[in-house]
Parts: sequence; C-alpha cells; structure tokens
Amino acid sequence: MRHQRNQRLSPDCDVSEQTVKAAPAPSLQQHLCSCSQSRGAEKLSARLCCTGGSQVRLLPTAVIMAEAHQAVGFEFTVIPEGADAQLSHQALTEIYLSAVNSWKKCIIRIKNSVIRGVYPASPFSWLFVVIAILATMYTRSDPSMGLIAKIQENLPVSQSLSTQCKVLLSAVIFSTMLWLLLIFTMRLCLKQLLSYHRWMFEPHGKMSTTTKVWVALVRIFSGRKPRLYSYQASLPNLPVPAVKDTVKRYLESVRPLMDDAQYEHVTKLAAEFESSLGNRLQWYLKLKALWVTNYVSDWWEEYVYLRGRNPIMVNSNYYVMDFLYVTPTPIQAARAGNTIYAMLLYRCKLNKEEIKPWLLRSAVPCCSYQFERMFNTCRIPGTLTDTIQHWKDSDFIVVYHKGRYFQLYVYQDGRLLCPREIEFQIQRILDDPSPASKGEARLGALTAGDRIPWAKARAKHFNSGINKKSLDCIEKAAFFVTLDDEEQSIVGDNLGESLDCYIKSLLHGKCYNRWFDKSFSVVFYKNGKSGLNGEHSWGDAPVLTHLWEYTLATECFQLGYNAEGHCKGEVDASLAEPQKLNWEISSECEEQISQSLEVAQALANDVDMHVVVFRDFGKAKVKKCRVNPDAFIQIALQLAYYRDQKRFSLTYESSMTRLFREGRTETVRSCTNESCAFIRALEGGETTDVCRRLFRTASEKHQRLCRMASTGAGIDRHLFCLYVVSKCLGVESPFLKELESEAWRLSSSHIPYQMIDLFDTVNHPEYLCYGGGFGPVTDDGYGVCYLMLGGDVLTLHISCKNSCPDTDARKFGARIRAALHDLMQLLSPNPKEPSKTEANRAEVKKDR
Repeated sequence: MRHQRNQRLSPDCDVSEQTVKAAPAPSLQQHLCSCSQSRGAEKLSARLCCTGGSQVRLLPTAVIMAEAHQAVGFEFTVIPEGADAQLSHQALTEIYLSAVNSWKKCIIRIKNSVIRGVYPASPFSWLFVVIAILATMYTRSDPSMGLIAKIQENLPVSQSLSTQCKVLLSAVIFSTMLWLLLIFTMRLCLKQLLSYHRWMFEPHGKMSTTTKVWVALVRIFSGRKPRLYSYQASLPNLPVPAVKDTVKRYLESVRPLMDDAQYEHVTKLAAEFESSLGNRLQWYLKLKALWVTNYVSDWWEEYVYLRGRNPIMVNSNYYVMDFLYVTPTPIQAARAGNTIYAMLLYRCKLNKEEIKPWLLRSAVPCCSYQFERMFNTCRIPGTLTDTIQHWKDSDFIVVYHKGRYFQLYVYQDGRLLCPREIEFQIQRILDDPSPASKGEARLGALTAGDRIPWAKARAKHFNSGINKKSLDCIEKAAFFVTLDDEEQSIVGDNLGESLDCYIKSLLHGKCYNRWFDKSFSVVFYKNGKSGLNGEHSWGDAPVLTHLWEYTLATECFQLGYNAEGHCKGEVDASLAEPQKLNWEISSECEEQISQSLEVAQALANDVDMHVVVFRDFGKAKVKKCRVNPDAFIQIALQLAYYRDQKRFSLTYESSMTRLFREGRTETVRSCTNESCAFIRALEGGETTDVCRRLFRTASEKHQRLCRMASTGAGIDRHLFCLYVVSKCLGVESPFLKELESEAWRLSSSHIPYQMIDLFDTVNHPEYLCYGGGFGPVTDDGYGVCYLMLGGDVLTLHISCKNSCPDTDARKFGARIRAALHDLMQLLSPNPKEPSKTEANRAEVKKDR
C-alpha cells in the first residue's frame, strides 16, 4: 500500500472481473462516463462496478501491478440516497501495523540514545544515586553541603508545594546533577585511560605493572554490557604529530629506495619545508583538530574517495568471497533467501545497537561509527565531487536479474519475511518472463564508468518522472542484489582458473550487472555460490566483512536448509509480487550507457586476478618460530617482489586507526632499511645466523611501524592533511610535490577474522570465508590482500594489469609461495644453508 498510487482511468476503462458482482446496465455505465466527461469530474480515478443495476461502486485503483488488489484503502458506494463510504479493514490494519512499527523504531532510537548518552553509567544508576541521597538526608546529614537548600530557595514553584515536596524535589534535582557529574567524570577518566598506548609496544606475553593497572582501570570505568556505540564519546581524538617527527620518519622510509644523490635532494627539500612552510600548515591543522573529532577522516573521505573522477569499479570497490570448498545449497533462490534474511537480522541488531563493540585484547574499544552507513546508503555522483547519501531506514531491497530491476519488499504487516518467503519472492523474479525495458539491461554500466559522465546523465535523464522514481528505489534500498545467470564452480584441489574467474566476477561482473554506487551488493550465482562487492568511501573492508561473517555463520549454523535444499518455514500466500521497475531511456542516454560500458569493459579486461591458497603451514607454525605472522608475510612479499622485479619498491600496508574516534586507516611503509638489508643478505648467500638476525630485526621494525601507525604516529595521513591545507591556502611546496609523485607499486592489506567464534572450525573447517581482494593501485604494480585462516591456511588475493609487461599475477603468486617456504626454512630449528649461484651474488653486489 505504501508504494502504490491511485491511477486516473479513461471512460472506456476495463472493469476488473474481481470487482464485478453483476453485469452493469450499459446505458447507466455510458451515462456515468459521459457525465464524467462533460463535467470534467476532475478525471476521477476509479473503477466502475455496478451491483444489481441499482448501485455503482467506485473503487480507487492502484498502479498496474500484480498486487493492485491490495492497494484498495477505502470504497465508495453510490446509491440514490447518497454516497456511503466504507473503510477497508485490510487497509486500516496495514496502516496500524506500519504506525506500530514506526513507533517501535522511534522508541528503540530514544532508548539507545539514552543508554548511549549516560554510558559508562546506566539509567538505573540514577535511581540508586537518588535513593542514596535521600537515605543520607534521612539520617539528618546534608551530603550537598547546603546546595539542596539553595535549590529549594530558588524553585520557581516553591509557593505551591509543601515543605516536604520542596525538599524531595530539591534532593532529586541535586541527585540528578551529581549523577550527571559522575558520568562526565567517568567518561573523562575513560577517555584519558584510552589515550594510553604504551601497552601496544610491550613484548607479547610480558605485561608491565603499569599496563596491568591500566587494564584494570579501563575495565572498571568501561561499565557493564557496552553496546555498539557506547564507547564513542569516550574515545580519544586522533593526535596531530609534530612536523619534525613526521618528516624524520618519512626520510627514513624512503632511504632504501633512493640513491645518495636523490636522498640528499629530498633531505634538503624536507629541511626547507620543516623550517618554513611546514609550521604554518601545521598551525592550521592543529586549529582544525581543536574543532573536529578527527582531523583526517573527513578530508580522506572527500579527497581520496569522493573526488576521484575515475571509475570506482576495480579502482576503489573491493570484493569478499564465499565458502571455498562447499556450497550450502545449489538452489540460487534458497541461498538468496537465507543470506538476505541473515543480513536483515544483522541490520535489526545494528539498529538496536546489540552488536558488541570490537575490543582489542578484550579491553580496548575501537570506533564503530562506520557501521552507521552500512545499510540504506548510496554514493551519489557529482561533476566535482560525489556525495554519500544515507537513509534512516528502508523496508525493501532491489534485485537485478537478466537486465531487469525489481523492488522487493522484505516486510509485510510490520514483520520481516521469513527465509522461505524471501526464497519464494526471489524465485518469482527468476521465473518472471517479462523482457527488460529499452536501455535497461546495461543501465548499471553508468556506475562502472567515469564519474563525470554518470553525474551529467543522472542530472539530465534521471531527475524527474519514472526514471527518477526507479532510480530512487535503487538508491534508497537497504542493499543491492544480483541474481547472476552464470555459474561459478570451484572443484578439485587445484583451483586454477575457475577460482580466478570467480574472483574477477565478484570484482566487476559484466560491468553492468552490479550497482557499484550502493554501499554493498550481494551476488548470487546460478549454482548457489555467492559473494559481496563493496563500495569503499563509506567504510573499510573490516566493517563489511563483520557483516559477511555473521551472515555466513547464521545462514549455515542457525537457519540451515531442508533435505531438498530449500529454506525452512512457510509461505504466506498473500505476498505481493516483486514490482518491476520501469524506465524510459532515451537514445542519448543509451549512447552514454554504451560509452560508460566501453570504458568499464576495457578496465575489467585489463585486470589480472589470482588467488593463492597456501596450505603448507599457517600462522600457528609462524608463531612457534616466535615471529609475528603479519611481519612474516610482509617480509615474504618484499622478498617475492624483489625476486620478481629485481628492485625494491614503496610498499603500502593498511593499518587501522580505530582506537581513535572516527578513525579509519593509516599507511605502514613496509619496505624498510631493515627488510632490504635482510633480503640482500639472503639473496647474497649470507650465513643462516646472519640472515636470522637480520630477519628478526626487520620483523621487530615492522611491528613497531604498525603500532606507531595504529596509535596516530604514522606518516602519510599527516602529510596528506598538510598537503590539503597547502592547496586550500594556494601555496606550493616542493617537498609535498615530491610526495605526490610517489607510486605505490606494491599495495597490501590484511583482513582479520573478527567473529571466528561463530564458526565450528574443528568439525566444519571447510565452512570459512577465504577472504577478498581489490584491484591494483598502479598500472605497473601489484595489489595483495591476505587472510590467515585458523592456524594452517593462508589465502592471498593478487591483482595487477595485463597491459603491463612486467607484472603477472600467477607468476607473482608462485614467487610469494616460494618466499614463504624460504623464510620458514630459514627460521626452522635445522635449516639448510642458503645456496645461491655466483651470478646471483654478483647481481646483488651490483644492486648494492
């Protein structure tokens, strides 16, 4: 009823068989129609329906759709004595249930706001404080030291109340003020405690006394049963590092990548920047930090993501895989039913803030603000910059299948459809024989191409009428669903090309069967495989993978399927059919769609993807060597890249800064002097002891860089903000210009498991997500995203460009595999001496 409108009918309208109780007299019908035309009748939207030839019933009509009969809200009966209005019971029931549902959501929001506002205290603690104050006053003591008497004297209604009531009211007011003061004090103390980060730099398993006391205090001030956003007001702001420290760290990071002349040149530029322009830019940055909670995040979102004018497909969006070796059901509609239902359950928990905040070492909270825009969110194109539009709620999703878009409501009568009902609705879409509208099939290519043409096409062709209405449905949907008409089968131990084809499909599909602007799109293949495609500007991959882990675990271990592979539950026969979205695509718009598709297909064809599933050992064996697993993999990537390209390169590793409010990421520059020294020694045939010592030095340096980045002492975000300030002021800096020309030829990211306790890794180790990946950052570089599964599996998703003759994803994957084995052999108790040819030694000496 919420999405249907009354439609005007012409006098020669057809009469529905369901509304005709008796054949109307032709003369009467013609008379009414002629009267309607002669008087104008304001083109009344109605169906003519006569009963027994003596009375005519006029029913308001809905848009032409399968569920039109459910749109009837009231009925008019025209009789000789007058018009008799009869309200539809079904319509009133739907209105009532919608109102109740809206009130419930409003109450939940108010409740969450109150609980969040008084955290780390609880609303019931107010009653405890009031009772304590009153009990103290009962003993004839004055805990307020005269403040209650002062409040009593200044009460505006003091003359109309008795003395006892005035004392009681004054005591309650004082108790409330004291309670609020205690909350403020506890929150301030917690904020100061969370600003302590020395615990991150202590050796693993060796906690100092200071840190032990700190952990105890954090747990005391953290309150009980925190909700998702409970810690937000207590998180510290991201500190602004000193220019001197950032410049020093930067020079250290680029030293192994430059010869002496280049390094001397950069050092002079850095010294000049530090002594002059840097201090001026830093002053503006500190001023900003006083007024905002995070001096980086808004500019990072705006200038790195939203102002990018190149396609976001491949360049920005990323993907997340399904289970690798198992498919819970081969039925596409059933897989979609359980998955969509699990995601909507997650959204319910998210709205109620029942999701537990992410705690490091079970004590230190991380920022949760990115969760706010996970659902009901879409990126809107603009000529200069895009924007992120978020709606508070949405009770439908949009489904794409064979060139058509369908609006599917997932609530009926205020309740969420069960998995079997969602499967039933999805199957209706799969069975729908209607063809795509003119230009509709490849409409999604606009979101895959360049942003400016899409913004202009949206403003010109989708700003009014039926196109605007249909586009609004897509953008306001909870999320986007693609029912792919292809199969993605992964069979055998040697995954090979089938797995690579699968991840390429998740990354870009056919370039038009995804809506890349949506916060995320769920893809369901014909044989039951699934996956995610995520838009990057609203949030980072760990946030979306949190949803995906919950979805996969809920789908398989809680919801399940019946013996035939269908979802469990019963279907309500009165479910309205999904509504096909209509479009009026002009020839000019079709031409723009074709141009965007051409750009997107060229980009997609140029991407080379490969997945390495490494089962020889995992992080458990690495930890036995007393080495940090992330440092182990990063050094292996450096070794593999050196062997592949015969040089070192600037390396990007993403590190989170969610220890701070509204924190997102910071860059860890993994290519260090220490890692380069180790690789040269290993490739140069140095002894095992020397290589081991250099490896551990490089590993410790990498861990320290990661910890510094996570605690606000990184390099790149600070320099990025200084660069933005310089552009705002209209000043040029040769030093900052040097940074702009740097190329990240090796870009890496690690996606950790966050909800591993939801999976049964002992009895069902095959039911685990095998990570995800992203496109290459540069045309001549590699992108590597890795995930450590359990203790014995490592997956690496590798991407590069086919157009670059120096990169090959499969070749680089083989290099990484060999590097992992070489490092483990080196760290094993009885390693073999590295044996290198004289040619290799000569090559390394030449490189030096």
